[in-house]
Amino acid sequence: MKRLAAIACLAMSAIFATTPAHAAITVTDDSGAPVTLDRPAARVVSLAPHVTELLFAAGGGARVVGAVTYSDYPKEAQAIPRVGDNKALDLERIVALHPDLIVVWRHGNAARQMDRLKALNIPIYFSEPRHLDDIATSIDKLGALLGTQASAHAAADTFTRDIAQLRARYAQQPPVSVFYQVWDDPLMTLNRDNVFDEVIALCGGINVFAAETPRVPTISTEAVLAANPEAIVTATPGATKPDRPLPALERWRRWTSLTAVSRGNLFGIDGDLINRPTPRLALGAAQLCRDLQTARERRPK
Repeated sequence: MKRLAAIACLAMSAIFATTPAHAAITVTDDSGAPVTLDRPAARVVSLAPHVTELLFAAGGGARVVGAVTYSDYPKEAQAIPRVGDNKALDLERIVALHPDLIVVWRHGNAARQMDRLKALNIPIYFSEPRHLDDIATSIDKLGALLGTQASAHAAADTFTRDIAQLRARYAQQPPVSVFYQVWDDPLMTLNRDNVFDEVIALCGGINVFAAETPRVPTISTEAVLAANPEAIVTATPGATKPDRPLPALERWRRWTSLTAVSRGNLFGIDGDLINRPTPRLALGAAQLCRDLQTARERRPK
């Protein structure tokens, strides 16, 4: 407790070291709580890789003084000092960086660590975009907190435009049933309560496990066979080529009666493009849309 109290005192001295010279800024974060700053944030700590991307997109990359492991995009983010990962944070290192804003992943950072962060009395913004529209909104809100509204709004508009163009091109195409494989052992997927389900629909696809619970349900091989998806998609470590085997999906090749297998519709997409709710999701969506169009073209004439 003494150690935590000392950290808290250090944090408070960092916050009140200077007198505010700007009008207060207030935005609502993804938990529904108001976040108020006396002035635009000048020193920000990011506690999730997607948060780091959003901060750079909002024009505040130069203000990010600390980030967690795997905050690797854009390239400049790789040089930011590390303050742990989403499971173990270095609170002393965070306080020593004198942040005036900490941006966390609402459900990704451990609750116990969140309680300790809150005790530091440093403003915290909870980030967890759950819908495609939330990504643009998040960029705008972070831009407001950073005082980089113009850059943020331009990035948000670009993402919104890219998504709208994909929707106009593919959403009304003949539907393709899709199984998105999150993990292969145990076998896991996503239900409708997430951004990627919207991406599937954007491309004219239908998530065959949309109605399952919880958000990341564990399913059986038999359930996939019964659903008989026309396409199976998974995240890969980096971009894949059409002729490159996908180890995570090899398990399905024995089921030659499965439509996705018989037609060769086993697709891999760079995980960073589809697992992070950032502007790069538009790139992942474009790839999925192309893959599902390929599945349509492979239908028997």
